[in-house]
Amino acid sequence: MKSVCVFCGSSLGAVPEYRDLAVATGQAIAKAGITLVYGGARVGLMGAVADGALQHGGTVVGVLPRHLQEKEIAHESLSELHIVGSMHERKAMMEQLSDAFIALPGGVGTLEEVFEIWTWGQLGLHKKPCGLLNALNFYDGLIGFLDHQTREGFMKQVMRNMMQVADTPDGLLEKFRSYQPPSTPKWIKPDQT
Repeated sequence: MKSVCVFCGSSLGAVPEYRDLAVATGQAIAKAGITLVYGGARVGLMGAVADGALQHGGTVVGVLPRHLQEKEIAHESLSELHIVGSMHERKAMMEQLSDAFIALPGGVGTLEEVFEIWTWGQLGLHKKPCGLLNALNFYDGLIGFLDHQTREGFMKQVMRNMMQVADTPDGLLEKFRSYQPPSTPKWIKPDQT
């Protein structure tokens, strides 16, 4: 694993512990010698995760859509900053540049990003691990809902297991190192069941 993409909020959240978590995640990625790929901004948790990695000598690659360059305020100290034309291009480039994906606390944009990447994995478009960093129990409700979807037959257990969960950055990186993608496809023809 050479690079990890982090999806997270452009806000800092309600308590300072969210910022601390983002900084610690950046630090853990840098200390592991892994490149951080993220949204390219210097605001919110995005800026904090980048700063955490940079403070520990990490390589940080940002991908920022042109229309957000002024709103999200591009981070000026990155190893690389790619300015792209759209959100679609941003996600495609982040996927190409990354070997794994982490969702820190964030809003609907964070969820949309990690769910799209997870969906691509379910469809066999990549075999890279995705994970929720559930520090401060931020994702408890979502994890419960994903388990509910599985119990109700809308997601196979093997696909549910693709979304790794840990409450520390190091714990999630360790799960990624041993991750094995599903050997069974999401879609099985009726005569194969």
